[in-house]
Amino acid sequence: MDKPESTRQLKVAREIQRDLAEIIRSKGMAVFAGAMVTVSEVRISPDLSIAKVYVSIFPSAKAEQVMGILEENKKALRGELGHKVASQLRIVPEIDFYLDSSIDYAEHIEELLKK
Repeated sequence: MDKPESTRQLKVAREIQRDLAEIIRSKGMAVFAGAMVTVSEVRISPDLSIAKVYVSIFPSAKAEQVMGILEENKKALRGELGHKVASQLRIVPEIDFYLDSSIDYAEHIEELLKK
């Protein structure tokens, strides 16, 4: 069973979520094939070296394409994040992107309820 996240982990995760969301928003939808990308959650390892970044993508039909774009630009995004968190963190965590499918799940449930 996983240990609960420490206060430090939660604070760092929130800061990374806020900063990455701002970085992605500043790039504009054109960079992400016209899709809207939202950073829905960030979980960080106990040693603060790895950040799991969960993103939701709308429309979900472009999810695979956008995930590819995020992977290709992971180094650049980490670099920009490094500039933003330099004063708070000694090392910038590695970023791993994961698709947050909770929106799709909610839409699916809504469709089922309409029937």
